[in-house]
Amino acid sequence: MEIIGKIITVLEARGGISKTSGNSWKIQEYVLETTEQYPRRMCFNVFGEDKINQFNIQVGDNLKVSFDINAREYQGRWYNDIRAWAVERVSNDAPAPAADPFPAEPAPAAADPFAAASDSTDDLPF
Repeated sequence: MEIIGKIITVLEARGGISKTSGNSWKIQEYVLETTEQYPRRMCFNVFGEDKINQFNIQVGDNLKVSFDINAREYQGRWYNDIRAWAVERVSNDAPAPAADPFPAEPAPAAADPFAAASDSTDDLPF
């Protein structure tokens, strides 16, 4: 999946040591806001110090973020994890994405049921 928008917040990086492998890990979260008529916000993360440094995401950056969504359960509650796997910088003059990815189809023009009867002298449609 992909989304285009502007980074409005860079959250504090977190890290630790894996209990199973003993390796260190680091994760950084960001908030992106779309540029639609009704902007939407999405919090996503980048996992791994190498990826965090490679993407070098800063507040104000206009980005196209490719991401995966996964859900996990913890103590009976479910949490979404939105993890970026690719980040591209986009120019400020790039066209904004469509406001609604699933626009409603226009209603077909209603046919006038009395149009055929209009050429007759009778005013009643039946």
